[in-house]
Amino acid sequence: MFDLLLKTALAYLIGNLMGGALIGLLRGGVDLRKQGSGNVGATNALRTQGAKFALGVLAIDVAKGVLAARLVPLLGPFGTPLLDGATQAYLCGVAVALGHCYPLFYGFRGGKGVATLAGVFGALLGPALLWMLAVFVLIVLLSGYVSLATLGACLTAIVWTALAPAGLHSATGAFTLAMALLVVWKHRDNIRRLLAGSESRFEKARVLGRWLRR
Repeated sequence: MFDLLLKTALAYLIGNLMGGALIGLLRGGVDLRKQGSGNVGATNALRTQGAKFALGVLAIDVAKGVLAARLVPLLGPFGTPLLDGATQAYLCGVAVALGHCYPLFYGFRGGKGVATLAGVFGALLGPALLWMLAVFVLIVLLSGYVSLATLGACLTAIVWTALAPAGLHSATGAFTLAMALLVVWKHRDNIRRLLAGSESRFEKARVLGRWLRR
């Protein structure tokens, strides 16, 4: 039990390393929580600080997902392992995502977990991530809505897992469904705005959408 608690706690603390906060410090104390939507993720960074700032935020947030899911489970063991390696990796993935969304050191006010979960999926479910990224990019190019593209990527992850040999009734399925619900919950305001037609979007990215309307 100690082995599992220690590793999940470490993964959660890794999640607390907010890319937006770290890059903000390097850029003279920029606080993304006081900019734009108030979110510390890469999307708000792009809108308010530009591409270079956003890429730095994205790199850190993705990297910590990979680190927590791939390397933390390999530490130790610190006592008798309670779970198999794969299940422990999924729990570390959940922990790092929760650490990003609800960081202890930032008053539990974090990001939406998308970039960090991309790192987790890349480390544990690479083929699924490729399909998720393809759907994400396609929806952005068609609509310009990053939030809608994110929700589409979540649905893709669920479908991919359901079609996989283990199916949804597995550790992979439980992880995928739990993380999809987390992303939906964190995007609940975006969903309301999408339904109301007031969600902001990247018009420049809506290349296919504009082309199809010609």
